[in-house]
Amino acid sequence: MKDLTEGDETKLLIVFALPMLIGNVFQQFYNMVDSWVVGNYIGKESLAAVGASFPIIFLMISLVLGFSMGSNVIIAQYYGAKKMDKVRAAIDTTYIVLFCASIILTAFGLVAVVPILHILRVPDDIMGPASTYLRIIISGLILTFGYNGVGAILRGLGDSKTPLYMLIIATILNVFLDLLFVLGFGWGVAGAAWATVISQGVSFLGSLLYLDRTHEVLRTNFFKLRFDKEIFASCLKIGLPSGLQQTLVSLGLMFMSSVVNGFGTDVMAGFTAASRIDSFVAMPAMNIAMALSTFSGQNLGAEKPERVRRGFYAALLIGILITAFLVVGLLTAGEHLVGIFSTDGEVIRIGTQYLWVIAPFYFAFTIMFITNGVIRGAGAVFIPLLSTFVAMWLIRVPAAVLFSRLWGVIGVWWAMPTGWVVGMCISLIYYRSGRWIQKTVTKNA
Repeated sequence: MKDLTEGDETKLLIVFALPMLIGNVFQQFYNMVDSWVVGNYIGKESLAAVGASFPIIFLMISLVLGFSMGSNVIIAQYYGAKKMDKVRAAIDTTYIVLFCASIILTAFGLVAVVPILHILRVPDDIMGPASTYLRIIISGLILTFGYNGVGAILRGLGDSKTPLYMLIIATILNVFLDLLFVLGFGWGVAGAAWATVISQGVSFLGSLLYLDRTHEVLRTNFFKLRFDKEIFASCLKIGLPSGLQQTLVSLGLMFMSSVVNGFGTDVMAGFTAASRIDSFVAMPAMNIAMALSTFSGQNLGAEKPERVRRGFYAALLIGILITAFLVVGLLTAGEHLVGIFSTDGEVIRIGTQYLWVIAPFYFAFTIMFITNGVIRGAGAVFIPLLSTFVAMWLIRVPAAVLFSRLWGVIGVWWAMPTGWVVGMCISLIYYRSGRWIQKTVTKNA
């Protein structure tokens, strides 16, 4: 556990964000291994099937991830205010809610897989492997939720290293199991899915075992968990808008995927490959934003808003410098990066085209995410929700429909980053208003 209310803001943010960034590099590598093995050793149809599954998985976990964000903010603010009894109650409540949600969503997901794939206009030659992959991943949702819940709790307490260590172990295991199940046993996309589920399970259970032995405040008896209605309401108040925000994003991605899927298997495979690289470039901004959210929560809980402002400007500088470096690398090596996932010339061309179109807009993405990190850490979660709704559903989705009819698939690529620019403007305007400072949970309590 780490107290972020004292010390140099820039150094604290770097030290706290770095393990999360490294962890997400491993997380993306974890996902990339699936795509690499599937794309190179099974075929582009299977690569497209894995890509078609992602928006559905994202949709199913969006609300729960939002609740985890809410618990992260609550825990950070109570920890900053040194109210350890409330911290313990928030941890218990988080475990109970995530367990119940995982059971409900698993049952629903297993029934709804095929109808959702049909809604997304997934081609017939991809339907079989896509439904197989999805059913296996959905069966392991309880492990996915568990890992994300533990990670949110730890970040709220200022510990970003423990999830990293467990993720490294899971990534190494995932690589080994992917090669064993897909190449050794010949299980196809089912092998890639089982490798992911087993690796997440090891990561989750390893985190619980480690915490039980090293963090006294996190030592948990699952038969004696205490549900706190007041904290649940606070988590829901903050987490529900965050979850709805994630849901809006996931529904938007599903809609965008349905537009992309209409252009055929080559475009689907190219988009899937490019999206894996896209995720890497977006990671630094997302992790700096998560670190800043915890930093903001703890310092606002300790009634130190000026430290939050200084942390925000430090985070912006760090994020923009990293983004500039990554964008240059993307523009110079995009074709080779896409080629990691497929040797098909048309797939590589399409994926590279996507990266070239969106690359300059990563700066808007970075500023938007970091600004939302401060706002969310304060508990003012409605603004990121509003920003996402306007950017995704009033700007990006209509633009994708219009541009795709005018210019074909490249029009979809141009529609992608339009939402980032609009979202950035909304978030910056609200930050400048200063109203987010009044949303702190501990102050209102």
